[in-house]
Amino acid sequence: MIQEWGRVIAVESGTVQIETLRRSACSGCSVNAGCGQGLLERLGIARGRGQARALSSLRLIPGDEVVLGVDEDLLLKSALLFYLLPLIGLFALALLAACLDLGEPLIIVAGLAGFLLSWLPVRRYARRHTDDPAMQPVVLRALVGGPPGPV
Repeated sequence: MIQEWGRVIAVESGTVQIETLRRSACSGCSVNAGCGQGLLERLGIARGRGQARALSSLRLIPGDEVVLGVDEDLLLKSALLFYLLPLIGLFALALLAACLDLGEPLIIVAGLAGFLLSWLPVRRYARRHTDDPAMQPVVLRALVGGPPGPV
């Protein structure tokens, strides 16, 4: 289970709204100087807060520090679905257009069409499973002393 720290900002029936602080691991990375993410972090652009809805059976109030958990298998499957499927669609239609000896502009258009056509089922799947409890982060525990400091 992948864990992340957050702060409760709203309590609903069976769920809580969580604000997470995005942290970067760039300080410990060996390519920090040559990485775009590291540059954005140093400039302060990549810093920010994200919000998520998480399932919770704990009695929480706004301001409580909590640990969220997301199943690794769910994260891996979601990443494959949301990133790999549109790329497969892009390359499939672009290769099909290339095999049909269409011109380069039509190959580019076919690739973009493949990307968009494969993105539509991904979007439909995401909307259909928005409220699926198996695909929601879960509050694992409340933190008494706040999240641990940087490692």
